[in-house]
This record gives sequence, C-alpha cells and structure tokens, in this order.
Amino acid sequence: MTSATETSVQIIQSRIGAMTLDYAFVLGTGLGSAMDGVENPIVIPYEDLPGFPQGDVSGHDGKLVIGTQDGASVAYMLGRSHYYETGDVRTMAVPLETLAMLGVQNLVLTNAAGSVKADLYPRSLVLLTDHINFNGPNPLVGAVSDGGFVSMSDAYDPRLMRRFKRASVGAGVSLHEGVYMWFTGPSFETPAEVKMARTLGADLVGMSTVPEVIIARRLGLRVAAISIVTNFGAGFQGGNPSHAETREIAMQGAISLRRLLRAFLKTKEDAWGIKQPSALLR
Repeated sequence: MTSATETSVQIIQSRIGAMTLDYAFVLGTGLGSAMDGVENPIVIPYEDLPGFPQGDVSGHDGKLVIGTQDGASVAYMLGRSHYYETGDVRTMAVPLETLAMLGVQNLVLTNAAGSVKADLYPRSLVLLTDHINFNGPNPLVGAVSDGGFVSMSDAYDPRLMRRFKRASVGAGVSLHEGVYMWFTGPSFETPAEVKMARTLGADLVGMSTVPEVIIARRLGLRVAAISIVTNFGAGFQGGNPSHAETREIAMQGAISLRRLLRAFLKTKEDAWGIKQPSALLR
C-alpha cells in the first residue's frame, strides 16, 4: 500500500466509520447526474484525498460520494484522471487501490465514447465486452516480481455483464455490446485512425477506461463498463467530434444510464465468493 493510498483510506474511514463498500462506480464526462438517488450521501472532495484526480477537465465534478442505494453500500467517483492529463498511465491507481482496500469487489466504469459502427448512434448505451489497448502503455509495467502477469481473458466479468443485460430488460433501456479501443487523447482520432479502429474490430473509441480495467484486474476486482456514445468518429457518418458535444450528449444520455445503474443494483445475481484485493501496484 502506498502512503497516498493509506492516507486516503484513513480519511474515508474516518468519515464513513465501519461501512464496507459493495460497489464502486466511476462516472465519466458529463455523467455525474447518474448517481442521483444515493441515500445519506457522504461527499468528499478529491482535493482532500491524496492521489485522487486533481484535474480540471470540464464535465468531471471531482468528488467521491459514498452512501446507500437500493440496499447496497456504494461509492461514486464523479470524474477521473486521464493519461493525457498527467502522462502517467497509472494515474488512477491510488483511487482504485483505495476502493479495493475499503472492501469494494465490483467496479463499474462508465465513459463517453465515439462510435465507429453505424448502428451505435449518439446516446446509445454500450456494454463493453473487450478492449484494444492501441496506445501500448500498460499500468503494470514495473510491477514487482511476477505481479504484472495478469490474465485479461475475462477482463470484463461475464457475470456482471449478464446482470447488466438482465437489468436493461427490467429498466426498459436498450443496451448494445461492443469493443472499445483506447487512444491517448486529448486530440480526437483522425478519420484514418477511425477507419483503422473499425478494421481491427473496435466498435468504440475513447480516451479512458482501459488502464483502469488493467489496474482493477490486478487488484482482483470484478469489472463491468458502460459507454455512452456521444458522437460518431471523425470521418465516419459525418462525425466531427468536439469536447462540448461529448459533454452535452453525455449529460442527455445520463438519464438512461441512471435507470440502468439503479436496475443493476436491484437485479440479483448468483452468489460468488468474497475475494480480497490480491495485490497493490507499488
């Protein structure tokens, strides 16, 4: 455990007492309203937590909200840090380590993404089934001993995916499936890169999530991820993305995402064994 992780855990525990967290959700650009409905919320600004995101990208509220929702104890990260802000592929390591040490076993990541598939139109919700790390940087580079050799065969947990699909039916929310390709950003992809992504089997392109999934799997967390399509990729279906468009469409899509997340918490899944974090990154 790093000193930043240890300090953040202590600060959070001093405010939530003996509560053990069941689920954690990371809300991407413009998606903060998806957490509406948390009871007795405890709000902790990121600036109070060492190692948590300190960026100023619009659409990210920069706070941790902990409470209960539909019978579960939950933590919502309103905003994340990106590789393009810091140049550090492990920029989300401390927040994820902290959540793991607070008992989180199930992590749900959300993001705003560009579509490179004709039937994944803006405002669509897409359940990620896999990813392509086009960038190359890996947050486990430098892990001690053999700690970096983490299997990614089921990076996106099959049981959580089944649960989300059942929840979407109950919530009356259309939920597509797709593969996400990670680009560094902050510039958007070129039309040639979008064409390449389609050729390589991607359905979506974006600037986050993949390093978080890799870190989370190292920590033994079960992961699911939902993208809100905010635009078509450059040169595809007339796509010409901008950050303002991303933020605006994501905020509109957050209504459906909120319904889906609430339905997910209410949807029961087969019991599974408790698994503690297997390792910390540093």
